[in-house]
Amino acid sequence: MGESKPLPDRATITATLIDYVAQLREEGMDGLPPSARPSSAAAAPAVEQSRRVVNAASDSSAASRSAPAREMFSKYPGLEKTESLEALREFIGDCRRCKLWGLRKNLVFGVGDPHAELMFIGEGPGADEDARGEPFVGRAGQLLTDIIERGMGMTRAQVYICNVIKCRPPENRNPEPDEVAACEPFMMRQIELVKPRVIVGLGTFAVQAVLKVKTPISRLRGNWQDVNGVRMMPTFHPAYLLRNPADKRLVWQDVQQVLKELGRPIPGRSGA
Repeated sequence: MGESKPLPDRATITATLIDYVAQLREEGMDGLPPSARPSSAAAAPAVEQSRRVVNAASDSSAASRSAPAREMFSKYPGLEKTESLEALREFIGDCRRCKLWGLRKNLVFGVGDPHAELMFIGEGPGADEDARGEPFVGRAGQLLTDIIERGMGMTRAQVYICNVIKCRPPENRNPEPDEVAACEPFMMRQIELVKPRVIVGLGTFAVQAVLKVKTPISRLRGNWQDVNGVRMMPTFHPAYLLRNPADKRLVWQDVQQVLKELGRPIPGRSGA
């Protein structure tokens, strides 16, 4: 299990409520008693502390970004102010930022624990995912679930799963550069919001897109990489394993490295 994250202190909660009530009053909401708002002198320290907490978190994410990532985020003003996965999904909306929108049935955002210590990133949704609006639910998804549950001793609910792009390319073709460019900032923001300890990159396209490299997956897999301060383990995509089951042993080696990094026991190994 991951380390528990600290809850906000009383001053932060109070400041948030104060700001919210003040906003309602400014918008003309009726029924708010004058006593609901403490004196500005009393409220100021708590409000200022709340702002410092929010700004520090935002500054930390921004400071860890690479130059290409900073340029990527600049495409969508307001993106970095999304403070939760729910807010990010709302920001994306009924996305029409690339040509894939007209072909999709559902936008496939992501699923799992919003504060997971382990995150899986694939390429993009297929037909089953497009139909259900959830990543990795087809045959490859069933194999990924098997890797998570039997191979890692975890559940899908304990991890976070998403793709580089959120809409299905026709005939499951590789996403084109403009499609990736339109969607990448959302995937990078998902990483920042989840704050996983480890990312598992699934397959050639996903790993190359995240790392901004052209190195074949056969050379990348099994070797730790860095994604803005988060450790990433590249490995084969489950769809590849369905065609090449002999390489499951290589993915098992990668999974063991991930479990070791997370400090989790290896299922079936005594004394682990």
